[in-house]
Amino acid sequence: MSNVVYAALSRQTNLEHEFASVANNIANASTTGFRGERHIFSEYVRAISGEPSLSQTRIGAREIELSQGELAPTDGPLDVAIEGKGFFVVNTPIGERLTRAGAFLRDAQGLLVTPEGYGVQDQGGGPLVIEADAGAISISQDGVIIAGNAAVGRLRIVDADVTTLEREGASLFRTDADLQETSSIVRQGFLESSNISPVIEIARMIEVQRAFEINAQFISEENDRIARAIDVISGRR
Repeated sequence: MSNVVYAALSRQTNLEHEFASVANNIANASTTGFRGERHIFSEYVRAISGEPSLSQTRIGAREIELSQGELAPTDGPLDVAIEGKGFFVVNTPIGERLTRAGAFLRDAQGLLVTPEGYGVQDQGGGPLVIEADAGAISISQDGVIIAGNAAVGRLRIVDADVTTLEREGASLFRTDADLQETSSIVRQGFLESSNISPVIEIARMIEVQRAFEINAQFISEENDRIARAIDVISGRR
């Protein structure tokens, strides 16, 4: 198989991954706190002993889109949205995770948790507890939670290098980089919508699909050309 066909086949494989990524973006266009993802293609050249080097296409990087999503009012006292950069920190069974989805609840023990039951971290890294009889809840723009007349804690908001973020599910991210405490405006009674534009993503899907079809046609034509050349050289034509 020629180097040209190898390069085209590797591009075809990665176009499939890009198509799946766009489809996932569209599927989560209404998911609270969702962040779109983009793929960056690059060339990969591999040396082969005794043969010409092999050029292939690969996904060189995945980019998480961090633009601000629309803030939708809910009037829920435990619904919060970040205006600006940063993430909430939650504790999962497999470690700390970052999220922009602020639809929080109180569990039976009064812990502030996500809908999945993951505990939301206080600024010091501990749990946030709001007793059932604590009174009305208000959350200031700097993330301080006040129940009744007493402050019960402050939401931990951090930032991390976007290139280190790895998606887990629809709205959680993992990173091995150091978390940097940051100050952003917290809006009580709001949830941040997905930052996906369905119209743009559908246009991208059409673009990727067309690229896939053109690439497939090129591979087919290249195989036919090689087959004709073999027939001519072998004297069958």
